[in-house]
Amino acid sequence: MYELTIEGSFASAHQLRGYKGKCENLHGHNWRVELTVAGSELNEIGLLIDFHDLKRILKEVLDRLDHKNINDVKPFNRENPSSENIARFIALEIEILMNNEAPDLQIASVTVWESATSRCRYIPS
Repeated sequence: MYELTIEGSFASAHQLRGYKGKCENLHGHNWRVELTVAGSELNEIGLLIDFHDLKRILKEVLDRLDHKNINDVKPFNRENPSSENIARFIALEIEILMNNEAPDLQIASVTVWESATSRCRYIPS
């Protein structure tokens, strides 16, 4: 089994509905995202997937969140934009795009940092 890991980032605002504390107010983060994919078969030139292609897929998903109020972006207009939900959203959206280009790959994990000391890792089941 092989694993490839890349990183990306985006800046956005959000507020946590129903949260009793300062995070219920609109605030922003410079999010860092780590994507790890896994697979057992290399292509004809010995790659699991080209890093460039994987970075393009991640960027396409992160661009939907970049410089936005995440609460205005579907599905977060009705689902709380917590780190946990954002990590799952990124994983599910990447999975859709990756299935078109590399259907044999699996997402091993998506980790999002909302600060230098706070992160969430989503591992699809």
